[in-house]
Amino acid sequence: MRGTAGPSTKITSRGGRKPPPSDAAERENRPGGRRPPPATDDGQDRLQKVLAAAGLGSRRNCEELITTGRVEVDRKVVTQLGTKVDPMRQEIRVDGERLPDPRRVVYMLYKPVGVVTTNYDPAGRPRVVDMVPGDQRLFAIGRLDRMSEGLILVTNDGELANLLAHPRYGVEKKYMVQVAGVPTPETLDRLRKGIQLSEGTARAQHVTLRSQHKLSAVLEMVLDEGKNREIRRMLAQLGHKVHQLKRVAVGKLSLGGLLPGQHRQLAWSEVDALRKDAISHVGEAGRSRPQGRRDEGRRDEGRRDEGRRDGAGRPGQRGGPGRPGQRFEKARPGRGGRPGSPSAGDRQAGGTRPPKAAPRPRRRPGKASTWRKPRGDV
Repeated sequence: MRGTAGPSTKITSRGGRKPPPSDAAERENRPGGRRPPPATDDGQDRLQKVLAAAGLGSRRNCEELITTGRVEVDRKVVTQLGTKVDPMRQEIRVDGERLPDPRRVVYMLYKPVGVVTTNYDPAGRPRVVDMVPGDQRLFAIGRLDRMSEGLILVTNDGELANLLAHPRYGVEKKYMVQVAGVPTPETLDRLRKGIQLSEGTARAQHVTLRSQHKLSAVLEMVLDEGKNREIRRMLAQLGHKVHQLKRVAVGKLSLGGLLPGQHRQLAWSEVDALRKDAISHVGEAGRSRPQGRRDEGRRDEGRRDEGRRDGAGRPGQRGGPGRPGQRFEKARPGRGGRPGSPSAGDRQAGGTRPPKAAPRPRRRPGKASTWRKPRGDV
């Protein structure tokens, strides 16, 4: 009888069998086994990211522009999400209008007191984006409240803004703070350990007393995150009101000789230094989403599995307390379902049913405070 070829062998046209694949070929054919080629910096980016950087809205809105056929690349309509384009070499149009110059710019501004950092202010107050030149959409990195002053960066680079503002990267910001009263060493130590705010614990990485007077003092504080009015709220809980707050440095970038209201455009070397400073704290791996909660869930599942193997399961499950392999019946009133009563199988084997417990006294409906105990025998 002629044998049949198994699934792992294949009969060739010459009657021979195909040799088994080598280890290298098996790794390549295995899903996820072959390493992707190294990414090359060819200046291309996803189309929706380019549109969002040009100020046409969020990436979700830009994706809708693409899928509805309103975007053209080199005079051809593109509806595929994730299409790579080079904004410096290709012509991109939305509704027939060409995108503005996509060059990335970063301005360092000395924000004076009374200027807001938001892009939209219904009250019509002066904004930081109005104090720098440019005909494209700009926004401030981080925040400084209206009564604070000092260094703030204005840019159209969303990736750089995320690196400098997100607390994950820990970019340090240095402030000079004038407060009412003279903080004690214990107060400075509490600032380093952390102050509990409504959205979490806020702490200063470094705090030093620069100068002191009869009724005030000047502190140098270094923070690596930016909650809303964080320094003012921390010091207010310790009994020191902030009279003046000035940011003097972001990372290794300082104000230098800028005066209030003045600005200058950063050189590419300065922007690259800021970017490397942010990435150096956590590395490239820190830019991915943390998996702590998922790992904790897996550890919990492992503990539950170990408990079931050790016989610590719930009553009614195989492997739980009781006889090995026994499956307890669900308790049913009137059929031996009360705790301590034998099951139906035990009654058939000759077991006796225990007498019913005395009924509990009935309570009158109403509020819990108006319930009365049953009267005793007279």
